[in-house]
Amino acid sequence: MSLHINAARLLSDLTHLSQIGAGQDGALWRIAGTKADWAGRDWLDKTMRVEGLHTYYDQTGNVFSRRKNTSGPWLLIGSHADTVPAGGHLDGAYGVIAAMEVLRTLHEQNHPLADHVESVAWFDEEGVRPESAGGLVGSTALANSAHAHDLVGYLEIHIEQGLRMEKAGLDLAPVTGIVGVRRYQVSVSGQENHAGTTMWADRQDAGRVAARIVAELKNIILATDPMGIGNAGVISFGPGAANVVPGTASTELEIRASSDTALDDIEAELDQTLSRIAAEENCAAELARISAKPAAHFDKRVLDAVDETCREKGRTDQLLSYAGHDASVISTRLPTAMMFVPSTGGFSHSNKEHTPDEQLVLGTQALLESVLKVAPMLLEYPSSSVALAA
Repeated sequence: MSLHINAARLLSDLTHLSQIGAGQDGALWRIAGTKADWAGRDWLDKTMRVEGLHTYYDQTGNVFSRRKNTSGPWLLIGSHADTVPAGGHLDGAYGVIAAMEVLRTLHEQNHPLADHVESVAWFDEEGVRPESAGGLVGSTALANSAHAHDLVGYLEIHIEQGLRMEKAGLDLAPVTGIVGVRRYQVSVSGQENHAGTTMWADRQDAGRVAARIVAELKNIILATDPMGIGNAGVISFGPGAANVVPGTASTELEIRASSDTALDDIEAELDQTLSRIAAEENCAAELARISAKPAAHFDKRVLDAVDETCREKGRTDQLLSYAGHDASVISTRLPTAMMFVPSTGGFSHSNKEHTPDEQLVLGTQALLESVLKVAPMLLEYPSSSVALAA
C-alpha cells in the first residue's frame, strides 16, 4: 500500500501551532527566544514524544525529532518555528509541521526509511532580535556542529511568499536556489544652507544625492541582472527642516541577485553611479557594505528528485527563491533542495498569509514522496528495499 500523510492531523497541528503567540487579530508574535517561541517549541517537543519519537534540543534551541534507538545517518527535513513581529501562521511553521507529519507517517508504517529521517524546527531564522546578527542562527550552528557529520542531506518545504506561483497557476515549485543578498549604507555629506536664498547651482545638497541614488537603484540592478531586485527602505536628511538644504543624508539599500558575480557587478555600478551623482551635486558620498549573504545553488541530484515528484503531483515549474531560508546555509554543508507551495495574494510576514488546505496537503505528500526518492540515493540504499510500499 502506498504511503499517505494524515491530512487531518497536518491541518490540525498547523491550527494548534498558529494559536501559540497569536494576538487578537491572529497575527503571530513568536519572535525567537520569547516566551511564546519557547512555548511553541515545547508543544512541538511534546507532540512528537506522544508519538513515541525521540525529541531533543541542541544548545542553540533547534528542536530535533527522530526514531528512538537509531544511529543514523539521517536525512534532515524541516523549517523554522519563529516568526517576525505580527507574522503569519505558515511562514516556517508549515515546513516544520509538514516535516513532523512525514516522519510520523514513516514511523507509523514502520517504513525502512523511518530510522533515517530526522525533523528539525530551526531557531531564529528571521533575525529580528538585536543579537541575532541577521538570522539563520539555528541552521548556521548546525552547519558548524558535529551533528552535521551524521546527516546526508536536507529538504525543506515552504510557502512561496510571493505571487509568481498563483499567477502561473502552479501547485508546487522545486526551488533551484536562493538569491544572494547584500545591504549597504549610503552616507552623503554636503553643506546645509538656507533653502530660500541658495540657488540650485550654488547648493551642496546631500538630500538630492541620496534621493537620486534611490531613484537609480532599479535601473542599475536590471541593467546587470534582469532577474535582480532591490529596495531602499530607509532614508534620512539632516538637519531635517523644509527650509534648510540638507547638509547630510543617508539611506540603506538592499540588492538581491541570482549569483555572486551579479552582486559584484551591481555593487561596482552602484558605487560608480553614486560617485558621479555626488560630484554633480558638489557633495561627497560613501557606499559601505553592511552585510552579505552569498547566493545558494541547490544540489542537482536532490533537485532533480524533487522536480520529478512535483511533476508527478500537479502543475509545477522551477523557481528561484528571493526570500532567505535556512536551506541556504545548510546547502554549504549538505546536499539540499526545497519546494514551494503557493501564497494566496502573495502575502507573507502578515496575518493575511494563506495557502488553501488542499495545497498544503499536496505539498506535504510531495515532501513525503521526495524523501522516499532522495533518502535512498543519499544513503546509497538499494532502491528495492525502500520502495513506496511499506
